[in-house]
Amino acid sequence: MENFTYFFTFQDPSIFYVVIGITLLGLGSAYVGTYSFLDKKALLGDAISHAVLPGICLGFILAGEKNPLFIVGGAFVSGALATFLTSWLKRNTKLSEDAIIASILSIFFGFGIVLLTVIQKSGNPEMAGLNHFIFGNAIAILEEDLWIYGGLAIMIIVALTLFQKEFSLLVFNADYGRSIGYPMGMIRLVFNVLMILSVVIGIQAIGVVLMAALLITPGAAARFWTDNLSKLLILSGFFAVISGIAGTYVSFVIPQMPTGPWVVVCLSLIAFLSFLFAPKKGTISRYFSRNKYLKKTQNEHVLKALYKAKELNRDPLTIENIYELYPFQKKETEQSINYLFKNGLLIKNQDIIRLSDYGISEAQRVVRLHRLWETYLTEYMNIAPDHVHDSAEKLEHIITPELEAMLEKRLNFPQVDPHQENIPRDNYEL
Repeated sequence: MENFTYFFTFQDPSIFYVVIGITLLGLGSAYVGTYSFLDKKALLGDAISHAVLPGICLGFILAGEKNPLFIVGGAFVSGALATFLTSWLKRNTKLSEDAIIASILSIFFGFGIVLLTVIQKSGNPEMAGLNHFIFGNAIAILEEDLWIYGGLAIMIIVALTLFQKEFSLLVFNADYGRSIGYPMGMIRLVFNVLMILSVVIGIQAIGVVLMAALLITPGAAARFWTDNLSKLLILSGFFAVISGIAGTYVSFVIPQMPTGPWVVVCLSLIAFLSFLFAPKKGTISRYFSRNKYLKKTQNEHVLKALYKAKELNRDPLTIENIYELYPFQKKETEQSINYLFKNGLLIKNQDIIRLSDYGISEAQRVVRLHRLWETYLTEYMNIAPDHVHDSAEKLEHIITPELEAMLEKRLNFPQVDPHQENIPRDNYEL
């Protein structure tokens, strides 16, 4: 608790610089990474993050020390070269994009490791801590580093916010943007520059090996929660900031722990929880939604079966008759009968069941939707009447009242379906 209080009350100014730096870094990386994720360019960020290592080493060799300007400059040039080579090889060779990215990543990273080894054997006393660029060490961020890395992060955030429309066009429909006069090639170039910069500013805090996780995971986790781009950007930024601060705190409490892996662990935990518990797209939510839909479907099938029996003057039916209609769903059918009875849609007398007035109304609604959809498929899609039943069997459970009204109007309130069966309405009597 003492360490927690000391860290989050910013009694040490250096901690304040670190928290501000990791916050700006997280926001910038998450924003760029979200667009990259939506553009299906996630692997490119991974390639750039590994490709900046030789640039870092060359910047150190030229400066003779860990000068932030030389480090950032070298990393940017190296990342830009990797991005250019990826695009050039994709245009001028028959290699697949993933093969090109894998090659660029391994070649640049391997060259960077060679340079790092050379520097370590050179005896330069300034090389201490240079290997932190591999796995990151946010605690090592100094005030002068913050001005450079923080300034670049703010520039990335502002650029992505001001030109959200242009970058959205690039991600979702570049051809449309080109057709209405937007310079999509220039927008792509600017976006690549912003991505390279986001990697460059994160190398000291997160490290070149794991920087791709900070780019992609926040957007991927946020995607489970919303379909709105603005909300997606806000959520991804929030996830990145929380994970960055948590990883930095672990590095502060346990100095031998590098920051990058712990940031990735926190991000992975958030992504895993999102995967499970997000309201609409989470696995658990989808499981319950699917079960609810299946129960609704079975309930409506039972209502429809009883209604058709009534139409054919074969009611009432026994429970065993219903079981025979669904021989492989006896348990589900029994649950449906009990549910419909408890909710007043069925009247049950020992083993004999029939529809109540309320049940008849609900059954008519399901049958009406089924037969309206069959009619629509026959009249507007030119599908033969004997080929429309299966589609209507699925759609009858999800047609909304608004769509029902549109179908009725479009079909001019038909009285019979393609099989010459009556389409029941509220005033319809059997």
